[in-house]
Amino acid sequence: MTSPRKILVTSALPYANGAIHLGHMVEHIQTDVWVRFQKMRGHACHYVCADDTHGTPIMLAAEKQGITPEQLIERVKAEHLADFTGFHIGYDNYYSTNSPENKHFAEHIYRTLRANGKIVSRTIEQLFDPEKQMFLPDRFVKGECPKCGTKDQYGDNCESCGATYSPTELKNPYSAVSGATPVLKSSEHYFFRLGDCADFLKAWTAGSTERADGEIQPHLQPESLNKMNEWIEGGLHDWDISRDAPYFGFEIPDAPGKYFYVWLDAPIGYMASFKNLCEKSGLDFDDYFRPDSDAELYHFIGKDILYFHALFWPAMLKYSGYRAPTGVFAHGFLTVDGQKMSKSRGTFITAKSYLDCGLNPDWMRYYVAAKLNARIEDIDLSLDDFVARVNSDLIGKFVNIASRAAGFITKRFGGRLAERVSESALASPVCHAAQCEHPLLQQLAESSATLAAAYEAREYARALRDVMALADEVNAYVDANKPWELAKQEGMEARLHEVCTVLINAFRLLAIYLKPVLPKLVEDVEAFLNVAPLTWSDADTLLLGHTIKPYQHLMQRIDPVLIEKLIEANKQSMDQQAAPADTSADFEPLADTITIDDFAKLDLRVGKVLACQFVDGSDKLLQFTVDLGFETRNIFSGIRQAYQEPDKLVGRNVIVVANLAPRKMRFGVSAGMIVCASGNDSGSGLFLLDTDDGAQPGMRIG
Repeated sequence: MTSPRKILVTSALPYANGAIHLGHMVEHIQTDVWVRFQKMRGHACHYVCADDTHGTPIMLAAEKQGITPEQLIERVKAEHLADFTGFHIGYDNYYSTNSPENKHFAEHIYRTLRANGKIVSRTIEQLFDPEKQMFLPDRFVKGECPKCGTKDQYGDNCESCGATYSPTELKNPYSAVSGATPVLKSSEHYFFRLGDCADFLKAWTAGSTERADGEIQPHLQPESLNKMNEWIEGGLHDWDISRDAPYFGFEIPDAPGKYFYVWLDAPIGYMASFKNLCEKSGLDFDDYFRPDSDAELYHFIGKDILYFHALFWPAMLKYSGYRAPTGVFAHGFLTVDGQKMSKSRGTFITAKSYLDCGLNPDWMRYYVAAKLNARIEDIDLSLDDFVARVNSDLIGKFVNIASRAAGFITKRFGGRLAERVSESALASPVCHAAQCEHPLLQQLAESSATLAAAYEAREYARALRDVMALADEVNAYVDANKPWELAKQEGMEARLHEVCTVLINAFRLLAIYLKPVLPKLVEDVEAFLNVAPLTWSDADTLLLGHTIKPYQHLMQRIDPVLIEKLIEANKQSMDQQAAPADTSADFEPLADTITIDDFAKLDLRVGKVLACQFVDGSDKLLQFTVDLGFETRNIFSGIRQAYQEPDKLVGRNVIVVANLAPRKMRFGVSAGMIVCASGNDSGSGLFLLDTDDGAQPGMRIG
């Protein structure tokens, strides 16, 4: 093995106003498995994270609860950390962006960017709430649509006619915060000149870094690089990095009443959390963040925040005197039983409910890891498959090995393993597994390098398939040698001892390979084997002449009743948070009655989403490419706030008003309108309409 590498790893920071759910946990499990593997290899690997704590939603949520933002984020941080700890996520430091370290780095980076000509200010006009004395983001303004006159529409798009507009165009606008009539007010905002960084970003996104072990690490995955090239070639726009008071966050230096936008100081939270760790542990912060650092810096993120991490963040670091990341690893999203997580079906599963229902976190860690690879692909949690796979792989294949051999070692041989398992094995407590002539143990030991390469490349699904294939080989050895029959045969004592010793050693080797995924289970295995914490290099050795402890059951099968309990618990969680029973007043009244002839004028068609992406330069629009069967249409839809994961819409059916006159927008021509169900006054949002299976693009509705 080469000399140890210096590695700093982060997961995306969860926002401090909501519970951790299994979608979050996918990312943190993926990260934790990789970190644990690196530590088992002997590398100096540090894993930091934090709560993302700033912004208008935090401020308003705290106000609604009658507490300070500081009290809210402190409580939520404790809840988040309890959930992550419950799933054995092994952070070296879990911190908060509302910290003195984060304030220091945010101010330093801003001042350096300003000195380097990367910050510009200009005056913009926004609607202002005179009662709350605050500027209103688009979604905090409502009024009558300037196109069709529908009441109670948000400040960025009309849910009735699909028109998009600025909040200043609304008729009879009012603040969604206080109900007051807003006034138009000018404000100076600060912008990061991202377009000036295009040459650097084009080189960095396509580039790579040579690691300390001599391997070449691309900065981005191929899919990420393709998307970044599209954005760069389309032209990078200045990024608004300021917000006006009142705002919960850090005030911009030399700009009273101006605050850093949450997305500026959120990634800086990685630096702040690591700085806090350095202060507690004696690590050298500069050794990891100076421009010529030989340390490796990796970010594990969801694909929805790739733009920030692969463009804004490297540019901010580069032009403020720090190093850019070694790699940004994006992953897809989690669906449950093939569909987006749903509260009504009880499949919007929180981490806390999973733990409270008595489900073993190692079960979910294994199932998630067994689906993950290095590509940006969504994964599905099939609850039936979850039960079947865990019971088959972990109980039927892995734990079963120890249970079938340990009893004989304890009862017949005083818990002591045989001194040898082949004539050429060394008669010592430890011998080299690869030099042992026992074919099964040789096969397992020689798999170490291949499995290590898979873990390093984040190809966990492949690694676990290979581990379970090895487990099948071990179980075949059990069936071929039948220790329970050897125990009954006279004169087969030595053979029984050898067979069971082989099985315990095979079990130990498999435990090494599973340890990054199943930390708690393997901790119990280590106690049973009476050994120190297993490292990856332990795969080079065998245990011979060693005394193990009496076997105790290591893991239970999943009882399907627990899954029913989990679904019901999440339905109850939804019901407890639901609005009062009488909600009729929340819904707008029916429109005027129309005739069948009026309805017949609408040509509604089934469309299949071929592509969907954010519109650069708009915080309101998504750009759809829709297959209508007879042609493909480009349609802009103002539903970005409701659907922050556009890639996840690809492949689903939508309903399109196909005979709506094309509308020219500054981003291009929109040829149709995608139909949504609109929320009521309680703010339930927008929901795309779907079709039953079998509906084909181009089919008419009506």
